[in-house]
Amino acid sequence: MKKAGILNRHLAGALAELGHGDGVLVCDAGMPIPAGPRVVDLAFRAGVPSFAEVVDGLLDELVVEGATAALEMQAANPEAARLLTGRLPHLTHVTHDDLKILSRDARLIVRTGEARPYANVLLRCGVFF
Repeated sequence: MKKAGILNRHLAGALAELGHGDGVLVCDAGMPIPAGPRVVDLAFRAGVPSFAEVVDGLLDELVVEGATAALEMQAANPEAARLLTGRLPHLTHVTHDDLKILSRDARLIVRTGEARPYANVLLRCGVFF
């Protein structure tokens, strides 16, 4: 049994399968989930687990070379916007509609229980060397 890191076996296994350039969408409970990408649904109740908890846990495990979030997040959810700008130096922004289109090409979608709007980010995996 693992003693640290991500303990959810479905999420840990999905992360181990990722490679350079793969996309991981971390999304709130209301984000439409496109057909195609693998989904690990962590949502339990509204707000559990939070977007921040899941983003922090993933950033502890993944090499991230880029990230994209919705422009609308800055006005509608400033707390999530501050979280991402503080942790992702190469964060770019697109419209929410464009983020939904980009999410179709994600390799993995991790759904949180977050119940605040626009708490979504598309991470692009890098390499550790």
